[in-house]
Amino acid sequence: MNEPTILVVAAEMQIRRVLRTTLSGKYEVIEARSGKEAIKAVIQEHPDLILLDVNMPGMNGFEACCKIRLSFDGPIIMVMTVRSSEQDKIVALDSGADDFVVKPFAMGELLARIRAALRRVSPRVAVTRIDLPDLSIDLEKRIVEARGKKVYLPPRQFDVLRLLVIHQGKPLTHKALLYSAWGPEHGEEIQNLRVVISQLRKKIEKNPAHPRYILTDPRVGYRLNVSHVAAEKRPASKPHLSG
Repeated sequence: MNEPTILVVAAEMQIRRVLRTTLSGKYEVIEARSGKEAIKAVIQEHPDLILLDVNMPGMNGFEACCKIRLSFDGPIIMVMTVRSSEQDKIVALDSGADDFVVKPFAMGELLARIRAALRRVSPRVAVTRIDLPDLSIDLEKRIVEARGKKVYLPPRQFDVLRLLVIHQGKPLTHKALLYSAWGPEHGEEIQNLRVVISQLRKKIEKNPAHPRYILTDPRVGYRLNVSHVAAEKRPASKPHLSG
């Protein structure tokens, strides 16, 4: 059986080196030095879990986590500093992190958190296309068809729809959608999300006033109704698989 793959994202070479030394032999380890490299690695390498350092120049860990969540539904453990405030920890979780460790941390604790996170997820597959009656969505080609006709979605609308597809059937909170599609600084702008959801419904629902696919969970957020769904999936396992 292949070892789970862990993506280590940190700007500091010393952090990457220590984590690689600790994890190697137990897991397959790949590295990224920035948020941009991490996003590319997620798409190309399909890791099983991500260790993400919050302190990175340019795109920080919070922003990277939001963007990674557009195409990744596996566990993300954020690496915080001892100077991180309680609000930072809340932002990390709202950005899409499943857990966090605070530097300096014991390696035994980190390994235990990784094992726990991996136990909580079943072997994953990446959805590349989903087909519903009168609606098909191809995430790789960015093609959406409603009732046999192609529908144009600008980037923000497509990003929200992508998140709903990735988490098909599961409710996503307003804040989770806003953090991932807009960024951490937009977590309270629920009206912007409502506008995008309304626009999506007008484009893909036969009757936007009584939606069949994009459903509202009162006081929670939204979910994609995937009853009677036929989804095309691919293994999301190892880097050596060609895409």
